[in-house]
Amino acid sequence: MSTRNVAAIDLGAESGRVMLARFDGTAISLEEAHRFPNRPVRVRGHLFWDVLDLWREVLSGLRRAHQLAGTLDSVGVDTWGVDYGLVDAEGLLLGLPYHYRDGRTAGIMDALAASIGRERIYTTTGIQFLPFNTLYQLAAHARQPRGQLDSAHRLLLMPDLLHCWLSGQQVAERTNATTTQLVDASTGHWSAGLLAAAQVPERIMPPLGEPGTMLGPMLPEVRDDLGAGVRVALPATHDTGSAVAGIPVTSGANWAYISSGTWSLVGLELARPLISSAGLAANFTNEGGVFGTTRFLKNVMGLWLLQSCQRQWEAQDQPRPIAALLAAAAEEPPFVALLDPDDSSLLAPDDMPATINAWLSEHRQPPLQSPASFARSICESLVLRYCRVLRSAAALAGQQIEVIHLVGGGSQNTLMNQWLADATGVPVVAGPAETTALGNALMQLVALGELSTLAEVRALAVRSSTTTRFEPRPAERERWEEAAARLEQLMAAPIREK
Repeated sequence: MSTRNVAAIDLGAESGRVMLARFDGTAISLEEAHRFPNRPVRVRGHLFWDVLDLWREVLSGLRRAHQLAGTLDSVGVDTWGVDYGLVDAEGLLLGLPYHYRDGRTAGIMDALAASIGRERIYTTTGIQFLPFNTLYQLAAHARQPRGQLDSAHRLLLMPDLLHCWLSGQQVAERTNATTTQLVDASTGHWSAGLLAAAQVPERIMPPLGEPGTMLGPMLPEVRDDLGAGVRVALPATHDTGSAVAGIPVTSGANWAYISSGTWSLVGLELARPLISSAGLAANFTNEGGVFGTTRFLKNVMGLWLLQSCQRQWEAQDQPRPIAALLAAAAEEPPFVALLDPDDSSLLAPDDMPATINAWLSEHRQPPLQSPASFARSICESLVLRYCRVLRSAAALAGQQIEVIHLVGGGSQNTLMNQWLADATGVPVVAGPAETTALGNALMQLVALGELSTLAEVRALAVRSSTTTRFEPRPAERERWEEAAARLEQLMAAPIREK
């Protein structure tokens, strides 16, 4: 067969990339065509995505991918979740898309949950309660005086917005749509009741499309010199959805996953949603997966904590490259200070190191001093959080986890990978780092007719991936269990007044 060339547009909260994926009939090879920063902007006290800058970079990346390959069969976009743009009938924005870390949703989740009922929301959607979910962003939007919701033709989630600009089609990809906390898990359609409760006009919600299908040809106005045959395909458009689709599962063992980046998504792949009172109490989410699967998971704050510290040090003219920082962290004494990575104070602080030290002080722990000590504390605390979430997921699903697949940028953090194996007592298979782009490309190949089942997708992922296996060291397990118990006690104890 002739080589299939597809461009995977993968936009994360910190950076974006356009990856050229070449499929020769046996394996996929990935080549980075273009990488660029994703820099939000603050205007009049609000935080927005600079979506036009992202659009310009995407088009530059597509041109570069075409130059590398000579021809492109399809393109597809995945991004972070929950954020959206409001557009008119032609797909033109009515305003800048808000960043999920913007403060406009403060108090909205609790207020809406009180009026609707947490149990009703969870029973309907199966989605984890997070203050920035699209449901609460829209409820905040409806309270603004400018009337954008009433005048909008469509609401498009971020990848759907870019797909619209590429193809002209205003469609929401189903698996990403489930992350909004607005899709009824029993029907697979938008929940009219939740939309009404949030005062969102149901007419602005787009039709849902399946991953692995074609939206259509690329618009001539953006095709430029890419060639007449380029089509726009729907991958799983949430970056975690693409990442889980691309996990190189090699055996029938019960496996868990951690998609590690700015956020860490920790969970299991299930055949169907698991919506229960216990799941509600543990705040687990049931997001749509490819081929009808369910991503049963929890969001964990992730490497955002360390990235924010790095930005703070860089602003103080003390840059700390990640490799050197982790090497220094490995030499620090263990378990000096532990924190809850998911504490709400860490979501969007102005000064992350100062906020971490404030949390430690409130919980009767010594402040951290050196960048290496911050890195050690963050990494240890994340590992402990991963362990707790994995235990809960396994208990809720009635499964025993036999191997953990850790993918994404965090898979290159060998320090944390070994610690995770030690702490859980099960092997950790790390990599590939670009699993999201790989999963994006795999579902484009489904849309192109090259693959037709999840088994075929996973087999190709295995043939196309290089991984590293970390075996647990039994002698280390007890120290991690002691640290976990200590952190539990710290979080349960009354907070010391400032």
